[in-house]
Amino acid sequence: FFEWLSEYSKTITEAEYKGKKVELGKVKRGGDKKFYVYAKNPKTGNIKKVSFGDTSGLSIKTKDPKARASFRARHKCDQKKDRTSAGYWSCRMWSGPDAVKNMLKK
Repeated sequence: FFEWLSEYSKTITEAEYKGKKVELGKVKRGGDKKFYVYAKNPKTGNIKKVSFGDTSGLSIKTKDPKARASFRARHKCDQKKDRTSAGYWSCRMWSGPDAVKNMLKK
């Protein structure tokens, strides 16, 4: 049973994208934008690489409660539910003062 459970949990977090194994839902730095993540489209079952973040070099100021509230209101973060959209992941980055650090943990 435990072997099946560990194998089952791997299938949920790992997938194949363009011939390489990737972790689903794990935010990483790099790519075309500041961050990227692989997400599974529930309708099609396909894996999608979602790039998000400003490339101008500005840091995001999630520790400032007013800036965080302003960003979340401006981008309507309470309506973002689609894991395959850049807006969803960007809003997750602004969810709390340590959200970026927690999402980039190994």
